[in-house]
Amino acid sequence: MAVTTTTLRWRVMAASVALRVALVAYGEWQDAHLEVRYTDVDYLVFSDAAASVAAGGSPFARATYRYSPLLAFLLLPNSLLHPAWGKLIFSAADLLVGLFIDTILRLRGVPEKTRIWSVVAWLFNPFTFTIGTRGNCEPIVCAAVLWVLICLMKGRVLQAAFWYGLIVHFRIYPIIYAVPFVIVLGKNYAGPAGPAGRPILTQWSSKQQLQSDKTSENVEEPTSLLASLWIFLSSLVTRNTILFGLFSGSMFFAWTGVFFYLYGWDFLNEALLYHLTRTDPRHNFSIYFYHIYLHHQQGFSSIQKLASFLPQLIVQLALILRFSRDLPFCLFLQTVAFVAFNKVMTAQYFVWFFCLLPLILPWTRMKLRWKGLACMLVWMGSQLHWLMWAYLLEFKGRNVFVQLWVAGLVFLAANTFVMIMVIRHHNYSQLFLMSVKSGSKVAAKKE
Repeated sequence: MAVTTTTLRWRVMAASVALRVALVAYGEWQDAHLEVRYTDVDYLVFSDAAASVAAGGSPFARATYRYSPLLAFLLLPNSLLHPAWGKLIFSAADLLVGLFIDTILRLRGVPEKTRIWSVVAWLFNPFTFTIGTRGNCEPIVCAAVLWVLICLMKGRVLQAAFWYGLIVHFRIYPIIYAVPFVIVLGKNYAGPAGPAGRPILTQWSSKQQLQSDKTSENVEEPTSLLASLWIFLSSLVTRNTILFGLFSGSMFFAWTGVFFYLYGWDFLNEALLYHLTRTDPRHNFSIYFYHIYLHHQQGFSSIQKLASFLPQLIVQLALILRFSRDLPFCLFLQTVAFVAFNKVMTAQYFVWFFCLLPLILPWTRMKLRWKGLACMLVWMGSQLHWLMWAYLLEFKGRNVFVQLWVAGLVFLAANTFVMIMVIRHHNYSQLFLMSVKSGSKVAAKKE
């Protein structure tokens, strides 16, 4: 008897739950019996910070705790119930990401079988199911980002603003999504054919490329750069953009103000300002690590620290201006580029864009065989190449700093190659349909 897609979906979720529970249990055993711990060292920092809060102290009494105090409060049961509490919370958020991926694709009319495979791409990705079970908090951030996207798709602007302001306070990197969020909330956000306040979503189609080509024929290029800039900026001033900006900003500053009142400059310096000027002399995937390693003792000026953001800023602006209307695709490219050009890059950062990858898979023309496989091999091969030199440096004590830095350059090239391949094989599809009113204006101009 053939298995229905509904049964298959629940089997996938059940297997995902069982896998994560088993890994959490195994991690407890490995930590107790083997020299190499399964638990991420960051989880020990989180737990110590939570224990400090439980004892009436500050989470920042724990050295290297550089997160929102919300995380320490969330992990208070680590001290009161069981040390694995946080791992279960992070794994639950991991599963929630899978449900949110399914919800987003369902709202866009993606067939159920395609949705299941897209969810599988997240739930059974070794990078993702090990992150939460080892005790890393990134799945919470991923779930919140996807929930913001769902709220926008359903026209719940204030709810989206609430969660966006909260998650930017919790983990600062989603601030890069602010501009594309504002752009899609412009004048074409809610079409007249939809329910009050609810935007009209572009639905998935097997003939998506043909529809995209037809849509592009109705777009008229502005006559000048100034005219283009004026039209663009004027389209951003709407009730929705103002509400989103004010409410999300208020949420961010409200949480920041509360914790500044409780913990003072320790909170502001460690949880927020530290990430703007962070320099890490330890080896990591970033192309900046060797320069930082050589000059770390001399120190860096504020200008030098902020200058490294310039390549990120240029790439971010280019991607936003070109792809912001196709919001999930834009967020994915932004995140890959942000991680690739960051001053510090560790494997846990890859989860930031892995949660967005399933959202664009139904719109790609790239087949797993052979181009998709080539992209995976290039990306993973360049990563293994870097890990080989890192092993020789850290465990064998060899002086291979230059080789490790070159391996970082190769990894940057691999990320760039994969991004270009993804862009070339993507069927561009605006998340929200243009309103009929706007389309009629363009047609009138042509006549």
